[in-house]
Amino acid sequence: MIRIAVKDLSFSYRPGEEVLKGITLEFDGRSTAIVGQNGSGKTTFAKLLKGLLKPTRGEISILGRPANQMTAAALAPYIGLVFQNPNDQIFKSTVLDEVMFGPLNIGEDLERAKEKARQALEMVGLGDRAAENPQDLGLSEKKRVCIASIVAMEPEILILDEPTIAQDHAGVAIVRRVIGELKERGKLVMAILHDMDFVAENFERVIVFHRGTVLADGDPREIFSRRELLERTGLEAPHITRLGWSLGRRETYLTEAEFIQAMRMERGKGR
Repeated sequence: MIRIAVKDLSFSYRPGEEVLKGITLEFDGRSTAIVGQNGSGKTTFAKLLKGLLKPTRGEISILGRPANQMTAAALAPYIGLVFQNPNDQIFKSTVLDEVMFGPLNIGEDLERAKEKARQALEMVGLGDRAAENPQDLGLSEKKRVCIASIVAMEPEILILDEPTIAQDHAGVAIVRRVIGELKERGKLVMAILHDMDFVAENFERVIVFHRGTVLADGDPREIFSRRELLERTGLEAPHITRLGWSLGRRETYLTEAEFIQAMRMERGKGR
């Protein structure tokens, strides 16, 4: 099922300076990473999908609804966006109130909103921080509060802008688990990312933005096998992929587990 359809999408902040140029894409249920250098149009594209910006030209359909004609508030039950900087999103005086705001805003009653908020906070590892002021938390925890705020609304589509920013190893593991659980629930999870290791391990589809256009669209193995594409766009392959290449391997490894398994099999054949 097509969750998002984008046709001939263009956008300019100023006349004559196109940030996005004639993008046509469809999104089904596959988890999707949007990658590209700074300034390639990724965040602008996400804001257009969420209704925070309106296209200069083109059409956007969200779950069959004409998003061009809808406000961000009207789209809130269907699509959620976690901003890159959590300080742009947080404004309540307690963590629980922050996470409850979304469900309340789309019509949930107080008790149900509180239940969803507590469940979302448990999901992101912050169940014991509900009474605290979110401004007293560290950047990594603030980011997870913002993720919980969108998760609590239960939209069909979630867009995460740099979800691993400022996260330590444990925080990245939590974000990975959250994405996995959302995928199991049948949600479309999209993320804007610069962390190619995280992309390779967690997403089924990768779209490469370059100077306001879509330069490539495929599964992670296909994208990270294209060395000329990576060089042209200034993207690095995942660390384990580059390790394999440095050892003369032609295969494109996406995870450490893949690499270890391949080495074990090779060792076994050599006995």
